[in-house]
Amino acid sequence: MQLSDLLYKVSLLATAGDMNAEVTHLTMDSRQVRSGSLFVAVRGTVSDGHTFIPKAIDLGATAILCEELPAERADSVTYIQVANAPQAMGMAAANFYGHPSKKVKLVGVTGTNGKTSVATLLFRLFTSLGYRCGLLSTVQNQIGDTVIAATHTTPDSITTNELLTQMLAQGCTHVFMEVSSHAVVQERIAGLHFAGGIFTNITHDHLDFHGTFDNYIKAKKGFFDQLPRSAFALTNADDKRGLVMLQNTVARKESYSLQTLAASTVGTFKGKVLADGLFGLEMLVDERQVWFKLIGRFNAYNLLAVYGAAVLLGEDEEEVLTELSGTLPPQGRFEQVISDNRIVGIVDYAHTPDALQNVLETITNLRQNNEQGILPKIITVVGCGGNRDAAKRPIMAQIAGKFSDRVILTSDNPRFEDPMAILEQMQAGLSPVDYKKAQTIEDRREAIQTAVKLAHPNDIILVAGKGHETYQDIQGVKHDFDDRQVLRDAFQSANFGN
Repeated sequence: MQLSDLLYKVSLLATAGDMNAEVTHLTMDSRQVRSGSLFVAVRGTVSDGHTFIPKAIDLGATAILCEELPAERADSVTYIQVANAPQAMGMAAANFYGHPSKKVKLVGVTGTNGKTSVATLLFRLFTSLGYRCGLLSTVQNQIGDTVIAATHTTPDSITTNELLTQMLAQGCTHVFMEVSSHAVVQERIAGLHFAGGIFTNITHDHLDFHGTFDNYIKAKKGFFDQLPRSAFALTNADDKRGLVMLQNTVARKESYSLQTLAASTVGTFKGKVLADGLFGLEMLVDERQVWFKLIGRFNAYNLLAVYGAAVLLGEDEEEVLTELSGTLPPQGRFEQVISDNRIVGIVDYAHTPDALQNVLETITNLRQNNEQGILPKIITVVGCGGNRDAAKRPIMAQIAGKFSDRVILTSDNPRFEDPMAILEQMQAGLSPVDYKKAQTIEDRREAIQTAVKLAHPNDIILVAGKGHETYQDIQGVKHDFDDRQVLRDAFQSANFGN
C-alpha cells in the first residue's frame, strides 16, 4: 500500500520524503523491521520507540511514523510526524488491513471484573448458535477451534487488525474482545469499528497505571465515548458508575440489572436470582425461569450481560437462554477441583479486592451444614502480584481474613519484587483477630499443599489470584505453575485415611 493511502484520515504534523513509497509491513517492534516496513515509534511505559529509529532504518524500514522527528534523517526513508503515534498507528493498521472490524460484528467488553467471562461466554454462545466466531481475551485468542496464545488483555492495534483479518479469512462473522483500561488510554483500539460495547462493573484496580480512581473511570468511559451511532452500549445499571458510561456516547443506550430500574425503557434486560447452589444458579430472566451451570451472583450479572448483548445482536431470546443454560464457566473462573473425600477446591482468577469479596461471599452463601451438622470451613490461599497496584495488597488480606476460617498468604506473580515484601504489605491489612488464623508461606505450592492438609471433608479451599494462568512470573522468568494441577496433585498425595 502506498503511504498516502495508508495514512488516510491520519492527522499529520509534518512529512519528509516520498509519500508514494510502498509499505508492505507495519510494526512497532524494531526487531521485526524488514525491507518495506513502516516502523511506528511509540513511547511506552518502559522504553521509548524513538530510540530505536536508527535500528529500524538499518534493518530496511521504508518509513518512520513518530511524534518527534529525528535531527538526522536518511534520504531514502520517509518520515511522518504525528501528535499521537499509537492513535495514528491504529488508523494506519485499519487502512492497511482493509478495515476488517467493519466486516464482522465486533463486540468489546470492559470493566474491572467479568471481562473474560462475558467475552468467553459470548464466544461459546454464538458458536453454539451456529456462527464461526473469534475471541480476543486475557486467557487466549481464538479463531473457531484454533487457540492462539494471548500476551495482553487487549493486543496492540496492528496485532488486532492482523488477527481480525485472519478471522475474516476463516469465515468468522462475530468477534468478542476484552477492552482493558490500559488499551483505551494507550489507543490500542484506535481505528476499530465496534458493533457493541458492554460494561460489567468498576472497582479498585490498576491505580499504579492510572494514578487516580477518577482517571480509571474516565479510561473505561473512553471506550463508550468512541462507539459509533450504529452500535449498542450495554451497561450494568446496578453499578453506581454504570450509567456514567453512557453519558456521552452516541450509541444506542441499553442496560441490564438484577435490582434497579434500568436506564432504558426499550430493550432493558432484567434478572432475578431465585436459587444459588454449589452446582448451579436458578434465575428469572425477562420473566423466564432458567437454570444455569454457572455459580454465584457475579455470574448472574455475567449471564445477564451476555443475554442482553445476544438479543441486541438480533438473536432469539428463547434460543439464547436455552444455549446459555448448558454453558460451563471459563477456565479458572470459579473452577472446581474436588477430592475423593469431598473437599471442594475452587480456583479463581480473583485478583482485585472486589472480585475476591464476590467469590468469598458466594462461597459463604453456598456452604451448608454437613450431615453431622458442622459448618464446613473456608480456607483461602491468596497472594498479590508484584510491580502492580500495591494499595490493594492489605485490602486483599483484610477481605480474605473477614470471610475465611483459615488464611494462607502466599506468593502470586512476584515479578521483580521481593515476595516477602509483598506479603508483609498484605499482612498489614489483617485485624488482630484475623492475624491469629492466618499464616504466611512464600512458596505457592507449599501453601496449597498446607491448605489441603488443614481441610476436612466438605471444607472449601479457595485458591485465588491466578486462575487460568499456567505459570508463575519470578524475576522475569515464567516458571510452569498451574493452581488447578497443583491442587489436584495435593489432593492425590494427601493421606485422607489418617
